[in-house]
Amino acid sequence: MSDTTTLGSWLTAAIHDPWMQAVLIAIGTFILEDATTILAAIMVADGIVPLAAALGGLYAGVILGDLGLYGLGRLASGNGRGERYGRHRLLAPFRIWLDTRLILTVFAVRFIPGLRLPTYTASGFFRLHFPRFAITVIAATTIWTTLLFLGSWHFGAATAESLGPWRWVFGLGIAGLIFLIGRTNAGRFSPAGKGSISDRAGSHDFSDREI
Repeated sequence: MSDTTTLGSWLTAAIHDPWMQAVLIAIGTFILEDATTILAAIMVADGIVPLAAALGGLYAGVILGDLGLYGLGRLASGNGRGERYGRHRLLAPFRIWLDTRLILTVFAVRFIPGLRLPTYTASGFFRLHFPRFAITVIAATTIWTTLLFLGSWHFGAATAESLGPWRWVFGLGIAGLIFLIGRTNAGRFSPAGKGSISDRAGSHDFSDREI
């Protein structure tokens, strides 16, 4: 048996291994979370992927991704300039607002496409209470991912005969629509065009004497 044949056999076996499928699904959530959730659900409906592997990969990937956003914000605030920005009086109202509404905000933005990145990263940047953040992320992810998965799963099963392979096109279309809504929301709530924090700060000197 040639090396090429051996490699091909190994890859085929790996792709059909539930653990490998879960890992690939988890990786997919880092790229396009909602699209991966929808496609994984349709694959479960078709019997391509076991239910446990799909949900396990989705939960692990989404939760790790959300916690990673917090970690990126925390990392950004670790250097001297980032720490001064985080403690600056110009950002104090937003920091206090987010801290006092952390659970509600973290939970709510999970259901509003486009707002997780700035909110979760800001939570880490301001070094807000991580246990509260993590528990809320896990709860929100469990609800949102499960609802989206179940809806897509039932869609895939109900349209197996009527739509056939076109289900994948519809699934990708729904994921694309969610993505566009997210981009719209991100642009709507972005400070661009209204003057970003740094723009509004103008000539503010983010030095220790103003903190």
